[in-house]
Amino acid sequence: MDNKKALKGGEFLIRETEAKDVFIPEEFNEEQRMMAQTCKEFTETQVIPNMDQLEKHDRELLSKMMKDAGELGLLGISIPEEYEGFGQNFVTSMLTTEEMGKGYSFAVAYAAHVGIGTLPILYYGTEEQKQKYIPKLATGEYLGAYCLTEADAGSDPNSGKAEAVLTDDGKHYIVNGVKIWITNGGVADIFIVFAKIKGDKNLSAFIVEKGWEGVGIGADEEKMGIKGSTTIQLYLDDVKVPVENLLGEQDGGFKIALNILNLGRIKLSAATVGAAKATITNSLNYANERKQFAKKLSDFGAIKHKLSEMAIQTFVSESLTYRASQNIEDAIAGYVADGMEKGKASLEGIRQYAIEASIAKVFGSEALDFVVYEGVQIYGGMGYSAETPVERAYRDSRINRIFEGTNEINRMLSVGELVKRGLKGELDLLTPAKDVAKELMAIPDFGAPSPEYFEAKHKMIVNFKKSILMVAGAALQKYMQEFADEQEIIMSLADMLMMTYAAESLLLRIEKLDSIYDDDKMALYKDILDVYFYDTAPKIHKHGLDAIFSFAEGDELMGMQMGMKRFTKVAGVNVVAARRNIADHLVEANKYNL
Repeated sequence: MDNKKALKGGEFLIRETEAKDVFIPEEFNEEQRMMAQTCKEFTETQVIPNMDQLEKHDRELLSKMMKDAGELGLLGISIPEEYEGFGQNFVTSMLTTEEMGKGYSFAVAYAAHVGIGTLPILYYGTEEQKQKYIPKLATGEYLGAYCLTEADAGSDPNSGKAEAVLTDDGKHYIVNGVKIWITNGGVADIFIVFAKIKGDKNLSAFIVEKGWEGVGIGADEEKMGIKGSTTIQLYLDDVKVPVENLLGEQDGGFKIALNILNLGRIKLSAATVGAAKATITNSLNYANERKQFAKKLSDFGAIKHKLSEMAIQTFVSESLTYRASQNIEDAIAGYVADGMEKGKASLEGIRQYAIEASIAKVFGSEALDFVVYEGVQIYGGMGYSAETPVERAYRDSRINRIFEGTNEINRMLSVGELVKRGLKGELDLLTPAKDVAKELMAIPDFGAPSPEYFEAKHKMIVNFKKSILMVAGAALQKYMQEFADEQEIIMSLADMLMMTYAAESLLLRIEKLDSIYDDDKMALYKDILDVYFYDTAPKIHKHGLDAIFSFAEGDELMGMQMGMKRFTKVAGVNVVAARRNIADHLVEANKYNL
């Protein structure tokens, strides 16, 4: 892809994208598919059979499973070869994360280790730190954990009380504090600990080893779900950390935390896609076996509706996740080509698409929550039994809306970052927003709709974007510096933004598939596209109205109401027939196979 033409993060709102310029999962190469297959086999043979025992807080078993994954190379997918890894690209790491996402709470332990437990050192460490720790983290000899959250510092991590004081001889930092919700804490050998060096405004980061004096490991937390991952409190009591174990720059830990969280968000999205696919397959298996009133559950229209909608949400989530992932990969490659060091390039590529990462995290976690909810419902009473896989999936799913920044925080971040980039001149939001305002004053174009299928859908996307620009432009003009305090409006805009990005990602994927598949196969994918657009347009309309009714009045309100109606107009669709077609396809295959 030409980097000069590539969309910057958030720029999808004001620029059109062509189908040929997006990556779709159907384009994975043979090597990537082989790696995914290795993950699949590991999950099916090593993880799922051990889940009951793992959920009993068996730290020894969890540690062994992680080390077994390390021996297969699964912990070093994205680690450079010079540090005992495979050196695969970002998209490949996303695919393996998706496949491991089918492993319930083990997937949490895995993702925490390979992501937030390892990458801060890889991206911010000195060469000496990398040589000392990364090979052992890549092979599983060491397991890693990330220690940011404190009792009074959740969504605002920079307000944490953990403190580091430099010794008089300048050789050590004495670190004190208590960190909570530490995933992998019960099995970790290495902790990435965030604390403020005395007198500093922002956090710094430190590499702390488990065996050091003063490091205390708490008991496993009793959680609603993800019981198979060990979550503890970490106690730091006068821990002597050598100055060479300061990670990155002094006072620079907050930046590390934010950038690593961006990475965690997009990775979590991939994991939720894998978990959703597994739940759909389990639900199909049950619906095809279970009989009521002398009919299979899968023969009932109400069940078909559920199965098709579960599949649509998952397919959309997968589409936007890999679109964003390839954008990140392309950005990284572009920075490296310009001479930037690979670790720094990776961070900058991820930072560039922070808006899309937040969108993917929110969409993916909420899609999975919907899928597991409906999965339990399909199982009926059996779904409430711990003997069924959907019960575990249901419990394990809920944390994803809290992990890596709550979905509320991520919604506000997506809009806040977009506005910030507009104000800094990185994105020209003002010109298209003014154009939409002028359009509202002009005579509407009542021309005939485009007869070309994909062209008509692209026009809808353009209009969805206009609705966002209309509402955001008016709200910013109304509130100016106080806009950030209008959280309800920001949340409505965030949902409009997320649904538009999702709809466009779905459209581009299916349009690209149109050049690969024949008309008979494309009929199924066009049903997915038609149903999603038909369902999404009125939701965007509702969020837009919720926002404008809160601040507009008189002629302005009337004009924007008319604009919202115009921009979210959608043609009627026989959603019953479309959903039945999607469900019948899944039922026949007896697995998720879109």
